[in-house]
Amino acid sequence: MAEIPDSPRTHPTPDEIDELTKRLSAGDLEALAGLFSMAWERLLRMVHFRLDQRLQGRVDPEDILQEAYLAAQQRVDSFAAEKASSVFVWLRLIVGQTMIDVHRRHLGSKIRDANQEVPIQRLASPAASSASMSMHLLCGLTSPSQAAVKAELAGLLEKTLDDMEPMDREILGLRHLEELSNKEVAELLSITRATASNRYVRALQRLKTILSRIQGAGADENAPTRD
Repeated sequence: MAEIPDSPRTHPTPDEIDELTKRLSAGDLEALAGLFSMAWERLLRMVHFRLDQRLQGRVDPEDILQEAYLAAQQRVDSFAAEKASSVFVWLRLIVGQTMIDVHRRHLGSKIRDANQEVPIQRLASPAASSASMSMHLLCGLTSPSQAAVKAELAGLLEKTLDDMEPMDREILGLRHLEELSNKEVAELLSITRATASNRYVRALQRLKTILSRIQGAGADENAPTRD
């Protein structure tokens, strides 16, 4: 059994990814270890974003990734069979399913089924809630002067997110908070790149005024003071 990665690598070259992907398609567990390590930080960002707030401090996000890595080892033969064009999307699907399992173990019937809110066949991960998205979008506002702005914007931001179509809200979370590429979003949701792009732009337009105020408040913290 390949060792679980504990030293995440960043900025892999395309040639490295291509070579490891070919080996993964042949069931090479060492290649899986390398690819999982390369994706570690991105997958960890996903877990932090989608972990239910009731589990914050109770469940270690890195433990979820360790569990997902073991699940990926057991499913390594399915990578070639599923013909996924992106290793990252394949790994993310496994992490998402692991998160659902973790949520069910800890919360049981209290957890909402992601598919009840986002009817997307391939989206096997906890849905991005408006509350979680609002919290992450506003988390950079920490100074006393920003606190009032944060309180003012929180309710407005959450309501705007609630009013979005579930697909648009999900794409916004994938692109803006998980930092997936448009290509990755399209593959993950089984939609065209044009659809993914158009929905992302539409969601950003809905939030344009609020995001501008958030960015402006963030800039105030580093602005020069007057004598």
